Amino acid sequence: MIRSMTGFGSAKGKIAGLAFVLEIRSVNNRYFDLNIKCPRAYLFVEPLIKSYLQKNISRGKVDVYLGLDPVQNNQPDLHLNEQLAESYREMILSIAKLLDLPSEISALDIARFPDVMSVNKDEPDQEVFEKEMLSLLELAVSDYNAMRCREGEALYNDLLEKTERIEAMVDEIDQRAAQTLSAYRDRLNRKLQEVLSDTSIAAELVLSEAAIYADRIATDEETVRLRSHCSQFRKLLKEGSPIGRKLDFLIQEFNREANTIGSKCQNSEISYLVVDLKSEIEKIREQIQNIE
Repeated sequence: MIRSMTGFGSAKGKIAGLAFVLEIRSVNNRYFDLNIKCPRAYLFVEPLIKSYLQKNISRGKVDVYLGLDPVQNNQPDLHLNEQLAESYREMILSIAKLLDLPSEISALDIARFPDVMSVNKDEPDQEVFEKEMLSLLELAVSDYNAMRCREGEALYNDLLEKTERIEAMVDEIDQRAAQTLSAYRDRLNRKLQEVLSDTSIAAELVLSEAAIYADRIATDEETVRLRSHCSQFRKLLKEGSPIGRKLDFLIQEFNREANTIGSKCQNSEISYLVVDLKSEIEKIREQIQNIE
């Protein structure tokens, strides 16, 4: 199944005794562009996250957020440096006495000074942390891929419908082209009769001129290739992601054939069909920009 490059997934779990939240979100991009945000104390886990995601995501602009879950975690273990707090108080009183200033001091004033209060943090065991991090990554990526697959299924169905419409237009172009040639042969025959005033014009002359005209306006090679491209397009869709770049290249071939048909056609009805054909191809091109 094809996957969209647009997606979101998240997971919550315990790592080294602490509750973490991991979120993955992405939008379409030509290449794999990863941005990771996590607490400074856990920066060592970034290479692991990057390596894991590179194996599961081929392209897209991906943003990853790893953070502590404030709801699930216990209250922080605060530590008061009593000796330092007392030193600050004495120093402030000394300054007040020296400069003859009021010495009104509150507990909040003292608490605001650096290192008076601190949070006791245990250094995480990197090996244990990374092992448990992998489990959380698997959950988040599974949730993320589930959304991308749902989006991909919608894209798959839409692209198949558009491919069928292109094939129907190609069939109609073939029919119109045959009618154009037949009408040209009849018109040529009438004109020659008028000019030469002779009803017994050599059939070879009409056939020869019609053959030259037919060769000039022939679009059968382009329509055959378009049908082949449609078949290849379906085959790629069934292969599943990552196929975005291949589809992007193939749709350029669609456009090339449509442009050639447009330059050859001598029929206004075929010209209108070519406009509709190119419009449908452009819709497909826009859709596949979001396929991984």
